[in-house]
Amino acid sequence: MANPDIVIIGSGIGGATIASGLAGSGANILMLERGEPLPVTPHARDTRAIFVDGHYRPKEMWREAGGAAFNPGNYYYVGGNSKFYGAVLIRYRKEDFAAMDHHGGVSPAWPFSYDEFEPWYSKAEQLFRVRGTLGEDPTEPFHSVPYAFKAVPDEASIAHARAELKSLGLHPASLPLGVDIDAWLKGGKTGWDAFPNTGQGKVDAQSGPLTAALTDTNIRLETGAYVEYLEASSDGRTIAAIHYRQNGVLKKVTPKLVILCAGAVNSAVILLRSPNSKGAGKGLANRSDQVGRNFMNHNSSAMLAIDPRRRNKAVYQKTLMLNDYYLSDGKGGKPLGNVQLLGKIDGNMLRANVKYAPKFALDFMAGHAVDWYLMCEDLPDPESRIMVDGKDIVMQWRRSNMQSLDGLTKVMRENFRACGYPIVLSRPFDKRTPSHQCGTVKMGDDPATSPLDPFCRSFDHQNLFVVDGGFLPNSAAVNPALSIAAQALRVADHIRQTELAA
Repeated sequence: MANPDIVIIGSGIGGATIASGLAGSGANILMLERGEPLPVTPHARDTRAIFVDGHYRPKEMWREAGGAAFNPGNYYYVGGNSKFYGAVLIRYRKEDFAAMDHHGGVSPAWPFSYDEFEPWYSKAEQLFRVRGTLGEDPTEPFHSVPYAFKAVPDEASIAHARAELKSLGLHPASLPLGVDIDAWLKGGKTGWDAFPNTGQGKVDAQSGPLTAALTDTNIRLETGAYVEYLEASSDGRTIAAIHYRQNGVLKKVTPKLVILCAGAVNSAVILLRSPNSKGAGKGLANRSDQVGRNFMNHNSSAMLAIDPRRRNKAVYQKTLMLNDYYLSDGKGGKPLGNVQLLGKIDGNMLRANVKYAPKFALDFMAGHAVDWYLMCEDLPDPESRIMVDGKDIVMQWRRSNMQSLDGLTKVMRENFRACGYPIVLSRPFDKRTPSHQCGTVKMGDDPATSPLDPFCRSFDHQNLFVVDGGFLPNSAAVNPALSIAAQALRVADHIRQTELAA
């Protein structure tokens, strides 16, 4: 495949899903992934290795604007960050596609409606074999196709928690999950949230769409392929070549189409590092000067509802969500956000954040807690951005809308105490976990304000698409994976019709 028709950069949710959408098209497709396949080792179910020793964390360091370095939880394996994700495959609510007023400002509208996008959500749910139940969540938008599989069942402790929340007049609902629970538990009696997927129990980018895509002999995956920059044509209107390094050797490939799916941070970095001789903003696809800007990562906290009298015997736990405060604060005020269970924590997971507490105390706390994740919308801000400084990635995250997280924390603490948990602890997540990164190469209708059109094609370079969390114009307050996958299928269909039909 000396001169492929299409090169896809990255094998995460966006790259793998768009490859599956292009399978069978007849196009010669090369996928470039900087990482290698995740190895099967005993570390995969060892909470100390994963959460304390950081066995899987990347070696690289990013910098905060101002100079402080940190090690990000941004994973480089075939399948990208999805190898470690919580497999929550939830739709944006219909209201998220329109402008919505929040405590911290206005969340912008998408360039098309939920109704137009809905069929692609249904296709993505089928592709990722999502388990779920309709009719439990009053904020659930219209589904044209029901879930193909029943929801992952609550364990006894979680069924009790569901009943407690219902007793308060709330509407706990089953999380839509890409998990075959029986297959997962065969590999070990642990949760899957933040655990590496070395088998088939969790449907991630690799075990789902990428595996399907690679059955097409016209699609080939190269690993260890680190893309250094894109080269524009002499007139600047197209991408002429991709320059990447593999096994220490600098290589060059010249496809007809380039689909950049390296994740919201690294896609922006690749564009910003690419030379531009036309003076239209820094880097490529940047006439709007918006590449790297509008970085969003959700405002979120872990909350432990603890009852020292009751042991939580759940193994995986992560089956419930609560959206009663998603569209308002429950009293007619502004939106707060989404609440969902974390995977069941243990003392080693707590040790990663509480260094000096006795291990027996951490084990007791974990064993008597129900562990929750509170998530609120992070609003786009041009000054919240990803930048490059030589070879360094620089993150300037300007968090917004924190009043919503404060409000959600307060109301959920009250709810859990009303349910009989005398101890309720919370701790916010920080920049080390950019797992919901989005917004850095946003789509829109106007090339003056957005790098991408509504089909994720660059306004500046007609053969360049960017399909990962970077295209999202807002972060909503739910996990972004399903929305990325749905848009990838939509873009793949558009490419078939506009680029490959002849």
